[in-house]
Amino acid sequence: MEDYNKIIESLNTRFNGTRYVDVIQSVKISNFYEFQNSLILLRNGKGFYGPEQEELSVGDILFLPGSKGTDLKLGLSDGVSLNNEEFFNKREQFLRARSLHQINKSDEPVATLLTVSFDVKAFDSVNFFNSLDIPPFVIKGASALSTLMSKINNEAQHEYPGKTRIINLYTDELVIEVFRYILNNNLFVEKLATNSNYFKDPRLIDIFNYIKENLAGDLSNKVLANVANVSEDYVGQYFKMLTGINPQDYIEYQRMEKAVSLLRTSKRSIRTIGSDVGYKDTAYFCRRFKMMFGIPAGKMRRRESLMDV
Repeated sequence: MEDYNKIIESLNTRFNGTRYVDVIQSVKISNFYEFQNSLILLRNGKGFYGPEQEELSVGDILFLPGSKGTDLKLGLSDGVSLNNEEFFNKREQFLRARSLHQINKSDEPVATLLTVSFDVKAFDSVNFFNSLDIPPFVIKGASALSTLMSKINNEAQHEYPGKTRIINLYTDELVIEVFRYILNNNLFVEKLATNSNYFKDPRLIDIFNYIKENLAGDLSNKVLANVANVSEDYVGQYFKMLTGINPQDYIEYQRMEKAVSLLRTSKRSIRTIGSDVGYKDTAYFCRRFKMMFGIPAGKMRRRESLMDV
């Protein structure tokens, strides 16, 4: 339990958005994913997820770790079949945003969702749920979690004093409730034990922090070895032993994650963003970006999330 408390104490959360969404036309989406962590609460109607199309009951919450895909079906009939990118380009045909109190009886939705998205980083460096390498899963019977989602949405729709602070506090609690659900239901036991080893090694945390602060600089194994005070020949093996991936793959992921953030929050050119995250060759940056995310960097700038219909 002490190790789990250390994990929780290391986490920094950031609220991204929330919205009620009506599904106005049934749709099947292959490999649906968001770049941020998302909780999707089924308020009304039908939903199905995963390769076996397991049914979601009203009140179930689908948890999508950032960038982890799953097949998703919303509505009663078979619906239109789309891949994730096709769905986001046509989402207005299938989804309609609304407030909690908005009801249109002449145009009843086939399902209603409440979504909340957020980032969680350990030591302000590592995407926590992504680092655990856990797949999307359904949370059942979690009334405390669904209540928190409703409270966050209510705060977001109003301009109450202290709104931002309250939302941040609720988001912290939301993340802890998800983590408790994982522990209480013995989910992903081996993954959790294996992929949380870095919480026990301060040298690895030093590497994480160094990478975060120097994405545009030299992040060779030689440099990382000096940061961790281990040999250059050993640093790659050491990093992979504790994280499950080699350091250069981790570095590329961090660079691309930062690039996504800059594309969506700034007006810097793609060339400048590529340079800012360590790619001096813009063409190579664009190739790697499309290979990782499936869409060009320029299109990512215009991409919206499920909340933004």
